[in-house]
Amino acid sequence: MKKEQFRQLSADDLIQKEKAFKKELFDLSYQRKMGQVEKPSRFRLLKRNIARILTIARENEIAEKNKNATK
Repeated sequence: MKKEQFRQLSADDLIQKEKAFKKELFDLSYQRKMGQVEKPSRFRLLKRNIARILTIARENEIAEKNKNATK
């Protein structure tokens, strides 16, 4: 997913996506240990998507904090 698509999601949706990506990453690492990984490039993609989600969540948190501080 692109970062613009993540930005359109709500905070709850971001959390759900993050959990899904982390579970998939865990499953892939298990497959790696068994020697059955079909797409090793998927590791990189999942890690980047998790980082994007965490970045956007933090940006939203800071924006909300600044919005409350100006009131």
